[in-house]
Parts: sequence; C-alpha cells; structure tokens
Amino acid sequence: MASNQSTTPPPTLQRGKACLRCRKRKMRCDGSKPACQQCVRAKQHDACQYDDGKGKTRTQLLREHIERLEQRIRELEDPEYTSPSVTLHDPHRHGRSESSSSSLTGSPASTGFSLSVSSFSPSANNSPQSSWIQGIPSPSPTPFTDIYHEEPQPTIELAQTLVDVFFSHCRQSLLGLHMGRLRESFTRPVMEQHHPVLTNAIFLWACFISRPGPLSTHESHYLSRALDSLSDALQYQSRLLDVIQASCLLSVYFLSNGRALEGSYHANAAASLAIQCGLHGAIINRSSSFETTASISPFKLDPPKDAIEQGERILTFWQVFVLDRCWSVALHKPVTIPHGSDGYASIIMPWPQDMEEYVAGQIDDLHSFHTVRSFFDHQVTNVRGGFSPLALRVKASALFERAHHLASTWDQRRIISPRLAPLSNKHAALAMSSAFTDDFQTLEHTIAHFIPTLIPVHQLDATVPDEKHAYIVTHTLAHAAMINLYYPFGAEDPVSYDKCLRAARCLVSIIKHIADADYEFLDPIIGPCWTCAVDTLIRELNVIESSWPLVSSSDVRSEIGTILYAMNNLSARFPLLGYSVAKVQKRLSGL
Repeated sequence: MASNQSTTPPPTLQRGKACLRCRKRKMRCDGSKPACQQCVRAKQHDACQYDDGKGKTRTQLLREHIERLEQRIRELEDPEYTSPSVTLHDPHRHGRSESSSSSLTGSPASTGFSLSVSSFSPSANNSPQSSWIQGIPSPSPTPFTDIYHEEPQPTIELAQTLVDVFFSHCRQSLLGLHMGRLRESFTRPVMEQHHPVLTNAIFLWACFISRPGPLSTHESHYLSRALDSLSDALQYQSRLLDVIQASCLLSVYFLSNGRALEGSYHANAAASLAIQCGLHGAIINRSSSFETTASISPFKLDPPKDAIEQGERILTFWQVFVLDRCWSVALHKPVTIPHGSDGYASIIMPWPQDMEEYVAGQIDDLHSFHTVRSFFDHQVTNVRGGFSPLALRVKASALFERAHHLASTWDQRRIISPRLAPLSNKHAALAMSSAFTDDFQTLEHTIAHFIPTLIPVHQLDATVPDEKHAYIVTHTLAHAAMINLYYPFGAEDPVSYDKCLRAARCLVSIIKHIADADYEFLDPIIGPCWTCAVDTLIRELNVIESSWPLVSSSDVRSEIGTILYAMNNLSARFPLLGYSVAKVQKRLSGL
C-alpha cells in the first residue's frame, strides 16, 4: 500500500493555480504554499509567488506603485503646475525603450541579479540608489527613477558588507572617506546618503577586488549603475564631491583593466571638477571653518559640517592630485591640474593626514601655504605635518610627474642650441639651457633628499600591512622618478646611465620585500614604474652582451626575471600589467 502511494503522481492543479515561476519555466507545480517543491529544490523560496486571485502578487503591487509614480510625474510636467513638491530623475531611462517602463521581466538592463535573490531588497526605503528628490523643477523634463524596473538594490546589510570588502583595499584608490560614516549612511533617509554614483563605484570596486570569487560576477552590474548614475549626480551641486570621488574610482578601475581611454576620461573629469569647485585652494580662518576659494565659481561648495567632512575634502583633493600626476606619466598626457604657483592655479591645501587625526579635530592650521611649491622649494621643514604615509605618497607622485615632465621638455629646449642658432638667438638659447640645468639639478636634489625621509626598505616588514603597502608604492615612485629624470640622457652620459641603473636596482630590491599576499593590496601605478626599471635593465643587458671581452649577464637577467615575476603577480589583479609583460617578453626574445 505504501509503495502504491509513493508512486501515485501528485494531483493535477487547475489551470492558473501554479506559481508564477513554474508557469514561466513550464514546470509541473504542486501548488504548495508558501513555496512549492520546485522552488524549494531550486532554493528560490522568495520567487515562489501565486497569482490565484486571492491576493496581489509582489509584481502587481510594484506595478501599481509605478502607475502612481507615473501619474505623479504627469502632474509635475503640467506647465501650469508652478510649485511642485518633488522632482524625480531617472539617469537610466535614456538607455531603455519607453515600452520597458511597465514590465518587470525581460528588461534589456537585466543581469545576473533577480528579485529572487534574498540579499537584495526592492524596498525604496532601504536602497542607497533610490530616486533623488529635489524641491526645484529641472529646467528640462526629466523622467523619474523607476527603481522597480531596474535590478533590485542591495539591502543595508549587503551594502555595508560591500563597504567592508572595499575598506581593506581603499588605499589602492586613495578614497578619503570616513568608513564608519559611510556604513552608517545606508541606514539614513535617501537624501542624507551619498549619491548612487559613489556607492555604486564603491560596490564595483568591492566586486573587482574579489576576482575571481563569486562576488566578481556582479562587477558589470555595478559598473553599469555607476555610469548611469553619473549624469544624474551632475544635476546636484551638493553631490559634486560624490561625483569627483566616483570619477576617481572609475578612472583607476578602467586604467587597471587596460581601458586607458575611459580611465583617462574620468581622471580628467575628476581633476577639472576639483579645480572648478576650488577644491585645490583652502582658507582656514580663525574659527577653523573650511571654505573653498571658488567665490566666483558656479560650483562653490558649502562649508563642511565638521572636521571629519573637512578632512574628507582635503583627502579628496589629494586623491585627485595623485591620480592626475601619476597616470599622466603612464598615459603620456599633460596634467589637468596645472603647475601654476600663483593665482587661481595655486595649490593651497594642507598636506593629507590620517583619518584618525581628522576625527580628533587635529587639522594643520595653515592660512596661506603653497603646499607643493614649498616642497619643491625645500621649505618642508618650516611647516607642521606632511609626513603621514599619504602625504609622502603625494610628494612621491609630484616628483614622479615632475621628473617625467622635465626630461620630456629637453628635446624642445635643445632645438635652439648656441652652436646652431643665429647670433641674435644665442643669448636666449644659453639662458634656456641654463634654466633647464638649474631645474634639473634642483629636482635631482629634491628626490635625493626625499628618499631618506622614508622608512628604509629593509624595515618595511616590521610595519603594519597598510603602511607597508603604502611605503612600497612611495619608494617605487621615488626611484622611478630618478629613472624618468635620467633615462633620456643615459645613452650619451655615463653618469646619467649609472644613476638610472642604480635606481632600477633599488626597485628590484624593493620587490624582494613584497610577499605574495601583498600584491593584491598594491596600487596599480606600480606597474608602469616597474616597466621603467625593466627598460633600464634591458638597456644594460644589451650593453653587456654586445661588449668585448664577453661579460656574464646572468645577474642582469636575474634582476629582469625578478621584476617580471612581480609584474606577472600583479597582472593577476590588474590586467593592465599583462600588456606590459607581453611587450617585455617580446623584447627579451629578440636578445
């Protein structure tokens, strides 16, 4: 009897009684509630919904909510309605057809996320990416953010988890946010949260650095959302810092993945906005309140609410500065933040400090201090601060770019030589040559005096991991600056050749202190620096192997192998390095 009962097929349900998921997949449904056996076996309990006329499904409720919002939009777009209470914006709608606005399924923007994933909630109240509300109507009609037609948003718990994943790597992007406040912001009302352009960029990085783990499968989802949110964020002056910070994150993301054009675009945008809003100039008055100097700019920022927000602005500017200086060298493009030392282009900003100091209210009391210019003029001993790991990183970045810029101008300066120039131009040519020599010697002196201020390489293993990773990058940039300065002259000048070679070998020494576990926390700009060192060592290898009598080249080849090992390790995280490794190996194969 028991055997007969076990083989009896389940009773057939009446038409229309199966759950929506089974109907869609044309599977046999047993009609069990709250979840049928098909959905239970597929671990899709939340997706098991019934449309049997006894109650409204989640889909029906969402559609009704959307209809109410659409009706509200029509009221707001009425020309005679002069005082709307809200204006809703949709940064994504331009990429979808109008017909998609009433359908939850089959959206062109759909990815691997679905409403059945329990870690995402369709609730607007818990979403960091809900509609942004503004009391002033837009100059042109702007559609609303139909968040329910998009993929579901992370819950508060998931958003905070993604922030925690990102936090351990935030030094790679130099994002200067108080992470405790960022986590807590997801529990606040929508308009008190950061704009979705920034939160999505952070979530994107959390997925990116999780490669090849399961979280990385959502990378394209957050990239799409960050890019779509960018145009919406630009409508809000109060969200300008979010745009700048997000643009930096997007830039480094693209550059790390070898997408140079997109990375350069977002880096330029971040730097331009930082200058336009006056973020490069700070005035700290007697009351210690922070104001930008962009008094005539339409992008003027509101004063910060406290020392932490003030510190975040300082860190944001230096984040942009480092990105602009370092990657302009790697991309062989002019910097966006100008070199000017006077007027609007002057950088008057305290050196960056650790976030803990901002939390304690300890901000350098600077009234009118040209930070970068004073560093190059050797006035660093006259001011407080400037020796935090991040401040040292900023200085190394400035040296890295200045060395490359100065060396690259040599060809233009020597076009008019005293020997070849007409008599009328000889005086100008001599003056230009003298000016270049002075600049060159001053910069060399600055680099030579900067490196000893860093923790010695052999002591890096005794530092905490975060500081170790920061100092590795700072040491690398400083020695790469020396290579950039001397490399163009090495073919003709033995002294330049020797200094270039010594700097390259210093980079090899630094690499030997990098453990395998450190690579995932290094800044991707370190890759182009290693490429400079490889070029120097390959030049030395050519000299050795073409000399007579023959000299062993095993030491140089070993040094090149050390750098290639490091580049291969880093390329596992940052595909950008893969292209450089392939080029180096091709060059070596021809030797």
